[in-house]
Amino acid sequence: MARAYGIDLRKRVIEAIEAGISTRAAARRFAIGESTAGSWHRDWRAKGTFEPARQGQPEGSKLDAHEAFILALIETDDKDISLAEIADRLKAEKGVSACPSLIHRFFKKRGITWKKRPPTLRSNSAKTSWPNARRGSRDNSTSIHAA
Repeated sequence: MARAYGIDLRKRVIEAIEAGISTRAAARRFAIGESTAGSWHRDWRAKGTFEPARQGQPEGSKLDAHEAFILALIETDDKDISLAEIADRLKAEKGVSACPSLIHRFFKKRGITWKKRPPTLRSNSAKTSWPNARRGSRDNSTSIHAA
């Protein structure tokens, strides 16, 4: 991600625009984009500061405010609710629209995981040949009957 321009450059551009030159002329003078100069000036008029806004994603999640409700859904005796069902309940009861992946990130951030079914053995865990059999030999195979 690109870094923000320095505050000194922002201040000089805004002071030039306030002194009476146009936004386009100020942008050419300081070798920045016209839209950049205009947005800096609008931000300065609205907020009164030269500081750039914080870059990146905002902290937190829209689900943080509904943490108790979501955790109550999974604390039932059967614990058999899918992420899509949690999303549907949030929409119906709280009016919050959330996709299953957002709910998954909500649980991952809190270290909450569970499986809906018990683990099973891998399908290829059974022996298919004798320990002393030659590679490619069908003579000692346990899965193919020798004729």
